[in-house]
Amino acid sequence: MKPYDGGGWRGVSHIKNRDDLLRAYDESGEQTMHIQKGIVDYDVFCRCLGCGPQILPMRYDPEQPLHNRYRIEHGFLNPHQGDYLVKLTRIINAFFGWEYNSCESLLRGESIYPIDFANAVPDTSLVSLHYYFPWAIKALVSWSLYCAVTERKTRIDLQSREYFAIADCDMPFSEKLDHYHELAQRYFEAERFEVFCATHLAPLDQLTLDFFASPEWDEILVERCRRSFPEHEHDQFIAHYRGLIAYWVKTEQDRIAAL
Repeated sequence: MKPYDGGGWRGVSHIKNRDDLLRAYDESGEQTMHIQKGIVDYDVFCRCLGCGPQILPMRYDPEQPLHNRYRIEHGFLNPHQGDYLVKLTRIINAFFGWEYNSCESLLRGESIYPIDFANAVPDTSLVSLHYYFPWAIKALVSWSLYCAVTERKTRIDLQSREYFAIADCDMPFSEKLDHYHELAQRYFEAERFEVFCATHLAPLDQLTLDFFASPEWDEILVERCRRSFPEHEHDQFIAHYRGLIAYWVKTEQDRIAAL
């Protein structure tokens, strides 16, 4: 059971029986709640962060403390899973007109279960994203610059009839997914955005790398840790986040060098 407008795991209860249900409902007060079927014994919890057409799948572990929920694990999705979840996130965001949103899915065997795809104020904190924080900032900068410079207009009419027309077609879902994705790519002007980045934002990768390797960033990191953790944990977490960002810097240096 969870609030219909939940966030940050607020008010979420694991319901095992009738007594749990009644107790959780009574404790919910005047909140509007809904019940969601749980997927047990899943293999992977994936959260995809989407900013415009840019999508980042991350492995997520909700049972860990906030600073350790996003696992640094590359290649945790096979090609089919990765393609499916990236497309699904773009489609959901385009369908609802969300420019910045995260979608959560559980994977068990060959099955993929979208469980929470409405996080239109997604987690963008250094404390939780750590290694992935520079990607989020660079994605926000590039998409914001694109929208500002090209004067991209927000679409008021989401043209959902186009999606419904595909849904009514007699074809396998895999083919429908591709057609949905074409609509999503068109909504986000994906090809135009790619050309814009290549033409006008080519230095952004190196600028981002330089910033997150700079003393200025380290000052921000230290201040953020001091505001987020008890004093006796400052040294521990400053070292922790310095190490994670340093690892991102190294992997980003390797990626750029391989281009």
